[in-house]
Amino acid sequence: MNNKIKLVSVTGPTASGKTRLSVELAKIFDGEIISADSMQIYKGMTIATAKPTEEEKQGIPHHLMGFLDPEETYSVAMFVEDASRLIYEISNRGKLPIICGGTGLYVDSLLNNIKFSDEQRDEALCDELRKIYEAEGINTLLMMLRAFDEPSYERLKTERNPKRIIRAIEFYKTTGMTITEQINRSRLEQSPFEPIKICLNYRDREKLYDRINRRVDIMLEQGLLKEAERVLKSKLSFTAVKAIGYKELEPYFKNEKTLEECIEKLKMETRRYAKRQITWFKRDAEANMLYPDEAESFETLLAQAVELISLS
Repeated sequence: MNNKIKLVSVTGPTASGKTRLSVELAKIFDGEIISADSMQIYKGMTIATAKPTEEEKQGIPHHLMGFLDPEETYSVAMFVEDASRLIYEISNRGKLPIICGGTGLYVDSLLNNIKFSDEQRDEALCDELRKIYEAEGINTLLMMLRAFDEPSYERLKTERNPKRIIRAIEFYKTTGMTITEQINRSRLEQSPFEPIKICLNYRDREKLYDRINRRVDIMLEQGLLKEAERVLKSKLSFTAVKAIGYKELEPYFKNEKTLEECIEKLKMETRRYAKRQITWFKRDAEANMLYPDEAESFETLLAQAVELISLS
């Protein structure tokens, strides 16, 4: 007998329409949503992270959103623990758990049952590695990683995410085990979840980029400048400081660049992030790709998603 918990994941790049689709699916299938966004977890970081409004939530419960102070760090291990607990709680209430978000590492670690040993952190080592990154660039970090963990190097060289590269180096230095070995060991235990994976993507990448550009303009109308100025004056953790939407505007507040230059930088960095997200999610052979730019309407897209869930 299959006792695995059925759940749905809705992933994809930023501005692809994940929130709207997940809310409608939750309404149809009596679900609750667990956010898998590494920046929407923070309090006060609302506009830049595209945190859904109460109106957009339409009364659907949303979890792991806006619960952490920005000066606090949050790890993928913490997410897996918190999200797993919520999946059991939601399922026990007779509801359908729906994972919605674009942080691929969070989603994959949760659904693939990646187990993390009690995390040992070496902040001094992290600071040292961050200084190396700032002084010499990401390639130096990648070469350090390659020296002892070739698979992680191959996995991370395209993504080029300094936070994850630093974490892989730190993990090895503090535990004596590579991240790759840890992942392989943890996968020996079968996942307790049975996910139906839906991933939004765009055949025409320019249409997604246009949505991103428009979203940034809307964020500015909603008060992004004021939020960014406040957040940049706050003490931010190493994880929170990575949020797109604040550091790109900092040169404007320092009178180093014009607002127009900073806005264009913000749009460019968001497009780059979306490209990295697409690369990440396309690697999952189990993901059911849906293309909003090919659907006649949102209702058509929703019907495709409903059929995938109903037939599973």
